[in-house]
Amino acid sequence: MPTQVPAIDLNANTSVILPNMVKAIQLGQVWRNNNDGNNFLVTKVYMDLFTQYAMLRPASFSAPQADTIRVKVSRSDEGVNLPGYTFTQDSQEF
Repeated sequence: MPTQVPAIDLNANTSVILPNMVKAIQLGQVWRNNNDGNNFLVTKVYMDLFTQYAMLRPASFSAPQADTIRVKVSRSDEGVNLPGYTFTQDSQEF
């Protein structure tokens, strides 16, 4: 007999935050590239018409000479994220 999975009541007074979602992209946040594992620092966040972008630079010693990367911010009802990147501050242990 298959095991039943309990239903989730999305109308309950709980907030469901999907992994990798944050409330806002902010300067100084560190995001990890999902492909190569390198960390990137958010150096600028700006709007271009109706689209928000984040400028990232590598979080390493050679970062001042490195090129910046522009990433389109993805929005949903649960929050915002950078496609292809994982927000690292919540997952890091200090």
